[in-house]
Amino acid sequence: MCGIVGAVAERNVVEILIEGLKRLEYRGYDSAGVALLTDQGEFSRVRRIGKVQALADAITDDNGKGTTGIAHTRWATHGGVTENNAHPHASSDRIAVVHNGIIENFADLRMRLRDKGYTISTDTDTETIAHTVHSLLEAHDSLLGAVQEAVSQFHGAYGTVIMDREDPSRVIVARSGSPLVIGLGVGENFIASDQMALLPVTRRFIFLEEGDVAEITRREVNIFDVDGHPVVREIVESTVEHDAGDKAGYRHYMLKEIYEQPTVVRNALAGRVSLDGLVPGIFGDNADALLSQIKHVQIIACGTSYHAGMTARYWLEQYANVSCNVEIASEFRYRKSVVHPNSLLVTISQSGETADTLAALRLAKELGYTSSLTICNVAGSSLVRESDMAFMTKAGAEIGVASTKAFTTQLGAFLMLTLALGQHNGMSDVDRTDILTGLQSLPAKLEETLELAQEIEDLAEEFADKHHSLFLGRGEQYPIAMEGALKLKEISYIHAEAYASGELKHGPLALIDDEMPVIVVAPNNELLEKLKSNVEEVRARGGIMYVFADKDAHFESDETMRVINVPHCAASVAPIVYTLPLQLLSYYVALIKGTDVDQPRNLAKSVTVE
Repeated sequence: MCGIVGAVAERNVVEILIEGLKRLEYRGYDSAGVALLTDQGEFSRVRRIGKVQALADAITDDNGKGTTGIAHTRWATHGGVTENNAHPHASSDRIAVVHNGIIENFADLRMRLRDKGYTISTDTDTETIAHTVHSLLEAHDSLLGAVQEAVSQFHGAYGTVIMDREDPSRVIVARSGSPLVIGLGVGENFIASDQMALLPVTRRFIFLEEGDVAEITRREVNIFDVDGHPVVREIVESTVEHDAGDKAGYRHYMLKEIYEQPTVVRNALAGRVSLDGLVPGIFGDNADALLSQIKHVQIIACGTSYHAGMTARYWLEQYANVSCNVEIASEFRYRKSVVHPNSLLVTISQSGETADTLAALRLAKELGYTSSLTICNVAGSSLVRESDMAFMTKAGAEIGVASTKAFTTQLGAFLMLTLALGQHNGMSDVDRTDILTGLQSLPAKLEETLELAQEIEDLAEEFADKHHSLFLGRGEQYPIAMEGALKLKEISYIHAEAYASGELKHGPLALIDDEMPVIVVAPNNELLEKLKSNVEEVRARGGIMYVFADKDAHFESDETMRVINVPHCAASVAPIVYTLPLQLLSYYVALIKGTDVDQPRNLAKSVTVE
């Protein structure tokens, strides 16, 4: 959500800023802008609605020069999508600001600023940052001092970069709740909301901690903690690869990432699991000792990651004999909860910067959990740094807003966690063997499942005029049905709901008619006969069904039911295998609907505000 790029250099930085914004486009945004300063204090600001390319096209020789600059892609929170509301914002033609997050007390700040004679010209909360810093300049001998006092007045979340026309040799950055990373160069330094933006110019990074304020010049980076004391933060050499510029011949990143799943799952398993068991220490150096104490797991996540946690609950309780609760992070934060003895807190996030999940982790640390583990795809992210243990999913850069490969690797991680906890809590040899053999065969099963693509593409034609759909699953396939419904609504804008099949009689049957497609997930497991009864309930009421079924489940296509046979697989990995057909269905339906598959409306890849 939103993107920040900044630079202080001896060369013209405009191309660095624009390229950085392009590398952050996958996060989702609605407008973009750049502000530049020359060594002589010449100031220019260009903003445009729409794509970064529209901003790049608007930059000319006259307004595209500067050795210090800040740039931003905005995802509207306060105020509509207009050029006037786009970042950077300015005060008195002197202070320029870009900002991710939300200043919750912006209305009070506005009133104070108006009383001081400032004109509020936008609908945003960010404008108050610029005016507040400007109002404090007279009381301080530096921009740094003004910003340090200003941030003490802000309530909410912010990652902000500020520059002063009268001091073009530096920028000041501040982080509270929204990530910022400093990139170190030679005779130049950079700032961004994500290291991905800066990979063309540096591999050396400093990740700012909560409450940090930093002063960045061409040759120095000075960091101060929340109390204003100078601190030294670790310099990290990044090995991250960025493949956002290459769709590898696929029409969309989402389709590319769907087809990458056999490879990334293979990567996630490599060196971690074999038919003999788990490799020791895969959750961290002290993880085995910590996990041996655990009798309860509390999972916290949002969106797709929440569905991964819901699936994991079935595994942890069925196989590992460990009780488990799963909660949406935003709900966990705002209610009183009871911590079970010997509890492990598990957070899940593709980005590692999901605001509600990160805040929930910080709250949980105060509540007395035995330990914390994050399952994450981004090394160096806030969740990774602040958790006791971290398991990296190794999914690679995921550019499509609708998560695909990150989800399946999260599920793989949870199966490995199930094995790790099960060895201390009486997991049966049969279950252990089923999981290990299932994981070993999983990449090949995923490749086999992707061969259904043409059949699913043909099926998607039947959704062209549909506006609603219902997904059904039982047991650990219920969260997979939830994920399938989420994918369909995210990228095709078709209203979709998921229900546990046993709930049909408790309300959803009222929705069934021949205009409501019903998608059923039907592996050949102990709940199959129950599921078949649910299918008959839908059939009896004139429903049209699309059943993704194990080839040995004995479903037959007819005029009311279309059956897609999914490869037979071990019961333990069936939720992962059955995810792929639902991803393909949502993708091909979105193509028919003509939506923006990779950047669906109103959504962002990384949700870094509440």
